[in-house]
Amino acid sequence: MNKIVLITGATSGFGKSSAFKFAENKYDLIITGRRKELLTKVAGDIKENFNVKVLTLNFDVRNLKEVENAIKSLPAEWQKIDVLVNNAGLSAGLSPFDECDIDDWERMIDTNVKGLLYVTKCVAPLMIKNSSGHIINISSIAGKETYLNGNVYCASKSAVDTLSKAMRVDLLKHNIKVTNISPGAAETEFSIVRFHGDKEKAGNVYKGYTPLTPDDVADTVFYAASRPANVNIAEITITPLAQGSAFYYNKKV
Repeated sequence: MNKIVLITGATSGFGKSSAFKFAENKYDLIITGRRKELLTKVAGDIKENFNVKVLTLNFDVRNLKEVENAIKSLPAEWQKIDVLVNNAGLSAGLSPFDECDIDDWERMIDTNVKGLLYVTKCVAPLMIKNSSGHIINISSIAGKETYLNGNVYCASKSAVDTLSKAMRVDLLKHNIKVTNISPGAAETEFSIVRFHGDKEKAGNVYKGYTPLTPDDVADTVFYAASRPANVNIAEITITPLAQGSAFYYNKKV
């Protein structure tokens, strides 16, 4: 019987690449996302390429009722979740603190912090029932170092970092592993979302160096998930070679 992984935000970026990586390694998948058409396409592509089962759950992690209803709807055979990848997250805006849009703040906090909490709160009881499981939280190097105009995004990812430590301590008695993964600069939809759809501005972020790819991060996620039962990878920070910190780059421009 295949192990089961639940991945949030699986319609693109790290989530999508992680879904393919786990499928390649014979995991059955529960993939979630807000964009139903993309979610259906990802599921179809995985089924076409790998001999695994895929269940899609179309909901917004920011909506507690939607999260609760989705997890409660899981058929019995899908309730033994071995790995939860809390990937859904975003950045909105890049402005000085005094010029920020409060709607952007709320969107980031609701997705990056509250969404992660909602999903984990609903999935953790299933892992506790089985006395095993692994929660992998996708944070960011921005959660470890604050950079200019990063303010609330950095704060939200710092919260993920801290929550990962708290989960690790509180769930230890239930034999549940917790891993915090902090990627640096990676070329996904991240900057397009941050700049509210401005693709030109987003593209400039990655000029002069080679950023991480979603597959780079997916490889790291699966590495953490595939360690022996007695090994827990507590934290991983992964950056492109050209990135020395959250704000220092060696760009060839």
